[in-house]
Amino acid sequence: MWRKSEDSKPKSSSGSSPSSVSSAQHPRIAARQDSAVTPAAVSQGIKIKGEIAGHGDLCLDGEFEGKIHLASGTFTVGPNARVRAEIEAPEVIIRGEVIGTLKSCERVHIGSTGKLTGDMETSGIVIEDGAILNNKVGAPQAVVPEVSAGQIDPPAQPSSPEPLPRAKGAAGAS
Repeated sequence: MWRKSEDSKPKSSSGSSPSSVSSAQHPRIAARQDSAVTPAAVSQGIKIKGEIAGHGDLCLDGEFEGKIHLASGTFTVGPNARVRAEIEAPEVIIRGEVIGTLKSCERVHIGSTGKLTGDMETSGIVIEDGAILNNKVGAPQAVVPEVSAGQIDPPAQPSSPEPLPRAKGAAGAS
């Protein structure tokens, strides 16, 4: 009974759905779709000086000097990478060499081939056997409940003060 005329329907020149549009026709759309799936990568043999900022994952296996700020995603330092930088990212995975500072990281993972020299501010850290860590580690302040005097007994003191054992390789960490 009621029929819409063919003139009132939207016309499409390339097909019935927008998904049939080729990436050659709209390269910006294709680039956005591809970048959401594939992390940005800098391969071995590439040297960069400057600043990197953005959202998403970044894998660096070359040489970099400067600043890296990722608002979201993971920054991965490949096994061949040499990085001298101030790094700010939610997650940092180190499999190569990093000299610099890591700030406001939710998690830092230093692989067995990784080496980190510098200061670090993180909520969580994983250090694999064989990794090298030469730095100061800071963590967010723990919330300590208020305690009235007399509620908690002081810890027992040893009768004779003995030096605390040092961790293996701790002499070079300070």
